[in-house]
Amino acid sequence: METVVQKWGNSLGIRIPRGIALEFHLKNGTPVDIVEEDDRIVIRPRITKKLKDMLDAIDDKNSHAEVKTSGKAGSEIW
Repeated sequence: METVVQKWGNSLGIRIPRGIALEFHLKNGTPVDIVEEDDRIVIRPRITKKLKDMLDAIDDKNSHAEVKTSGKAGSEIW
């Protein structure tokens, strides 16, 4: 699919055709990552993880033991 790079303020922008936006569930404001791979520009939706999903992934194999701390080390207030 071909599109045109256009000036957008002081930057450049690319319009994403509706069909591609629908296929990848892109909406106005969807965060994306732009990276260079093998001399190509790749735009991909940013995968964001929800806190609940990250907490649900914690188990005995990937959690650390309790960390003991001592008293004050500086001028912090306890």
